[in-house]
Amino acid sequence: MAEPQTPTSKRRIFINAFDMFTTSHLNFGQWRREDDRGKDKRRDLSYWTDLAQTLERGDVNALILADGYGQHDVYKGSAEPAIRTTCQYPMGDPAAPVTAMAAVTKNLGFIITTSTSYESPFVVAKRFSTLDHLTKGRFGWNIVTSFKESAAKAHDRRYEIADEIWEGSWADDALREDAKNEVYADPNKIRWIKYKSANFNIDAPHILDPSPQRTPFLLQAGTSSAGIAFAGKHAEAVMVAALSPHILAPRVAEIRAKAAQFGRDHRSIKVFAVVTPVIGRTDEEAQEKYQTALAHSSAEAGLAFYSGNVGIDLSKFDLDTEIRPDDVTVDSRVHSLVNSLKYRGSDLPAWTPRNIGKHMAIGGNGSVPVGTPAHVADFLEEWAETADLDGFNIGHVVSPASFEDLVDLLVPELRRRGVYATRGESGTIRERIYGPGQSRLRDDHIGSRSKYDTYVEDQ
Repeated sequence: MAEPQTPTSKRRIFINAFDMFTTSHLNFGQWRREDDRGKDKRRDLSYWTDLAQTLERGDVNALILADGYGQHDVYKGSAEPAIRTTCQYPMGDPAAPVTAMAAVTKNLGFIITTSTSYESPFVVAKRFSTLDHLTKGRFGWNIVTSFKESAAKAHDRRYEIADEIWEGSWADDALREDAKNEVYADPNKIRWIKYKSANFNIDAPHILDPSPQRTPFLLQAGTSSAGIAFAGKHAEAVMVAALSPHILAPRVAEIRAKAAQFGRDHRSIKVFAVVTPVIGRTDEEAQEKYQTALAHSSAEAGLAFYSGNVGIDLSKFDLDTEIRPDDVTVDSRVHSLVNSLKYRGSDLPAWTPRNIGKHMAIGGNGSVPVGTPAHVADFLEEWAETADLDGFNIGHVVSPASFEDLVDLLVPELRRRGVYATRGESGTIRERIYGPGQSRLRDDHIGSRSKYDTYVEDQ
């Protein structure tokens, strides 16, 4: 279980694994290697069950699965480069392997990405309650929000409806399972949730009884102004990414300040940075692994990924022209990437297409520390201190080897330093984050206002 921090205790570092139901997540070009199982993700369930058992062995907090719709089609004005280089395409449904992974583990959590922009809150609530039941509370939702204020407001309301379905539809004692009196569920203790919009019309109770957490653990990705506002109000954890902790520090401070504005404990929001370490038992071994990764990396896929997320066609720029925020003119961008263009620290090279393609091909917008377990652990502790982070979402260069290095090399070093989970740490995801007995939303979370005993219709 998570242990409370004291002023003199070392900062606890939470580690999540970060992957995607696609051949190349943030490791473009590595699929060409014989030792990479990325091609198995879509057609071999054992990829997922093997990965889950590896992560369980290392007491990893959770496996986070990113997701998306469509293709990266900004680079060269076409989806052709992304499709040809398998830049996050093709892609499967991340919900599909969760139950299989849960069946072969006892403690590992699972957090998948879904946006209420594409599905009714009623459908999302049903699917996620099902997964929370079958994983015994080891399930979380990575909520994708829009940076556009108008779209974000609509998304915010659709999310709140899902929360009302989970928290406010069934009383805690509505499920009776009374065989003698033939009362399985008490209809008098089940409330209909009503919501009507241009796209969705809901007038029904939650179709499933409350799961162990009721509301799944809530992770949010996105650091636009709208995303930060959503995170401060709703998120229990936030995923951030940048190539320097100095880029992240002001974003993290803004997230925590926004939470405080909503009456929440600003420390209750856990912030995880995306990092893709290359770990070797020696510096020489780590460098050899990194050089192998560079030899297989696809800068073109990296450029397609960056262009698609930022909304600027980098093929129109000379390879050594520095890209600036003013060059981004379209309204379909990931703000964390755009904001990174503003940073001019000495710890990063110039933001040119040549450097962008190289960096994005391995680790995306996250940093890639290369070295021994001690070196990478030093790196994580420094970032955690500098940017006020609670942990990291660890990506992979090659799978399963990168995740095996995480578990067999880095985890023992972090544990030796007293900053990692105890062996066999168990419970729901929320309990592992907040401590024993905290399976439900915290009292200072806005979702608590939707609980059955306090819920007010049409609020």
